[in-house]
Amino acid sequence: MGLRLMTAMARNVAQADASVKSGKWQRSKYVGVSLVGKTLAVMGFGKVGSEVARRAKGLGMRVIAHDPYAPADRAHAIGVELVSFDEAIATADFISLHMPLTPATSKILNDENFAKMKKGVRIVNVARGGVIDEEALVKALDTGTVAQAALDVFTEEPPPKDSKLVQHERVTVTPHLGASTMEAQEGVAIEIAEALVGALKGELAATAVNAPMVPAEVLTELKPFVVLAEKLGRLAVQLVAGGSGVKTVKVSYASARAPDDLDTRLLRAMITKGLIEPITSVFVNLVNADFTAKERGLRITEERIILDGSPESPLEFIQVQIANVESRFASAISESGEIKFEGLVKDGVPHLTKVGSFEVDVSLEGSIILCRQVDQPGMIGTVGRILGEENVNVSFMSVGRIAPRKQAVMAIGVDDQPINESLKKIGDIPAIEEFVFLKL
Repeated sequence: MGLRLMTAMARNVAQADASVKSGKWQRSKYVGVSLVGKTLAVMGFGKVGSEVARRAKGLGMRVIAHDPYAPADRAHAIGVELVSFDEAIATADFISLHMPLTPATSKILNDENFAKMKKGVRIVNVARGGVIDEEALVKALDTGTVAQAALDVFTEEPPPKDSKLVQHERVTVTPHLGASTMEAQEGVAIEIAEALVGALKGELAATAVNAPMVPAEVLTELKPFVVLAEKLGRLAVQLVAGGSGVKTVKVSYASARAPDDLDTRLLRAMITKGLIEPITSVFVNLVNADFTAKERGLRITEERIILDGSPESPLEFIQVQIANVESRFASAISESGEIKFEGLVKDGVPHLTKVGSFEVDVSLEGSIILCRQVDQPGMIGTVGRILGEENVNVSFMSVGRIAPRKQAVMAIGVDDQPINESLKKIGDIPAIEEFVFLKL
């Protein structure tokens, strides 16, 4: 809608239409301006604003944007420069508003800010009427500071019939038609239904209010790593803290991509979800993750590990390092009171690849039995027989060891939870020093 109004305004379409229908032929009166080569300032770089920017680039416009919450990598990906509010309004030939109406944005285009604009600027508002001081806009139109305005929204809807703004000859108006197409109405209904079903399933949402702003295409690419992040968090809290909770976590993201090309807020939220939900009744989501972590005294720091190579995948692996381990299992394989877990994605499935200094290959699906043991012949068969006698199906086994006949970690994937008696039998095997059963 924003671009339609912009082009209609630039070429005086509405005024020329009314003129011809009244029996006049005033070609010279309605000479317009070209969009090519003009600077467009997109104020609010969310879903709509970014799409307007993308299309405006296709029309030959230079596009800048202002949004204090937009990630720079998303803007750079489509050739848009994020700038300050003052720089945006002072530089633009056209200003397109796509910001929400909040106390901070109410009447943000006022006398003071109109005075900062380039003389002859053109303004499009398809966001909310309240973001413009309408009396100030009328004055700016009368003085020529604003050459034209195209408005789909108003402070009062419908506006008064005698509104000076609506009746102004250099203003193009429409009755809040932003989403008023048959396709848009159907699309919104489907999107709402799908978002609700996805939320109930605990899936990712590209349109959650106050959630990290992640484009749908990035969500698709990150989805297996999001699952990995949550699984690593769940594994850590069960294995390390014995149910009392983790307090200090360092997360490392290894990637061949440039740091600006990877937004980790979503991954951090899912690690938080994995760390907190198994031991509390709190439901952690993308909106409340950081607040919930802070409230529970969970401190998460992050770092990037830059790898050489082709950046086909957004991540090579994720490493989670936990301080102040409490469980006997984790303490025995930790270094200086800290333990590291590493995971990666293979064929779309999250895998655990390292526990402490032990390398393993564990598919993070179903449930896992982790055994700390002495490496010796017959261990896999002994444990497998105990589980087989209970009709518990083993999906995989992986052994990581320091050296033959030395310390080792054995990971056993199971489709069902063994009864306590079977778990006790596993723990009674002389070579097994500690074991834990983990629900992932």
